[in-house]
Amino acid sequence: MTKVLYITAHPHDEQTSYSMAAGQAFLESYKENNPSDEIVHIDLYKENIPHIDADIFSGWGKLRSGSEFTELSEVEQQKVSRLAELNEQFISADKYVFVTPLWNFSFPPVMKAYLDSVAVAGKSFRYTEQGPVGLLTDKKALHIQARGGYYSEGPAADLEMGHRYISIMMNFFGVPSFDGLFIEGHNAEPSKAEEIKADGIKRAKELGKQF
Repeated sequence: MTKVLYITAHPHDEQTSYSMAAGQAFLESYKENNPSDEIVHIDLYKENIPHIDADIFSGWGKLRSGSEFTELSEVEQQKVSRLAELNEQFISADKYVFVTPLWNFSFPPVMKAYLDSVAVAGKSFRYTEQGPVGLLTDKKALHIQARGGYYSEGPAADLEMGHRYISIMMNFFGVPSFDGLFIEGHNAEPSKAEEIKADGIKRAKELGKQF
């Protein structure tokens, strides 16, 4: 059975957010066409996603030096074990769907914290004499992103860093297939907002049949 992680990074739902509306349309279409697949929704605004901080570095350092897990402080144990849970969940999946808005040319910071949590040497990638090599070579990924302005081309194209960052990470992990679905321009042209949203939802439904 195929396992899909549906990873959302938005404080709003599909009623307010264009990216979440497209994501929901994709999900419903995907479920209809893949009824036996397991879909796990990870709402990054509701999940416990530890930031890599002094406690994490301290806990990892103790473990590398030979300490038992029980010798870590309670806070270190909680954070280190939670990061391990997130990583194991990530590498056990077959497909990833990331849903984010474009905020300040990137994505909400909780997405960066999540990607940090799953970037673990020996799990999602490994170091070699030739450099890092991705280990998730049998996965595929999709990024659904709403952009109020136009960033696919023109003078603002070089400013978009959210999709580019996720693309870099998927490549780093060795994920061979990564696509993007973008809904853009609804803030730049508010008179066309509903048309832009409807088109994004239509494309999301079609993608749900193919992904």
